[in-house]
Amino acid sequence: MTQLLHGDPQAMAPLILTLRLDAVAQARFDTERSTHFPPERNFLSAHLTLFHHLPGAEVDAVGSRLRAVCEGQPCFVLEVHDLWLMGRGVAYRLRSQALSRLHAKLVETWWDWLTPQDRQPLQPHVTIQNKAGAEQARALHDRLRSDFVPFDVLGTGLLLWHYRSGPWEPAAAYPFSDA
Repeated sequence: MTQLLHGDPQAMAPLILTLRLDAVAQARFDTERSTHFPPERNFLSAHLTLFHHLPGAEVDAVGSRLRAVCEGQPCFVLEVHDLWLMGRGVAYRLRSQALSRLHAKLVETWWDWLTPQDRQPLQPHVTIQNKAGAEQARALHDRLRSDFVPFDVLGTGLLLWHYRSGPWEPAAAYPFSDA
């Protein structure tokens, strides 16, 4: 894991935590994102964000907690159960009791560090289009909805990222115990 000194201005950059998905699911979502996301705005792989803004100065404590949580966490299935028209984009909605429990445990641990956005109930989703025109988003949503069949993906770990006002930089990966 990247070590940052507390006096370093880079340490103030927030951390983002995402769920690592199995390789097949990741490839599917990445392909859809690269197909439908406006190319000039598509700097990231598809992702399921758990926390948007953890304190960068606490990277060591965050990493320690994630290692401990992931040691006893087996991989789990998430159901991709719906499509979400987000106004100017489209996302897949996912659900999993295991993910809800894991997220709640981390919220409890980090409550004092969390922004209002990260204190909200988790609405797991993977965005495949955003910042498109409203008509373009509706057309994609309607086309995908016409033959949508729920499917399962596997959560295999957690990924921690540095956010420094651009593409995210990997900080660390924390595989689940049986990944």
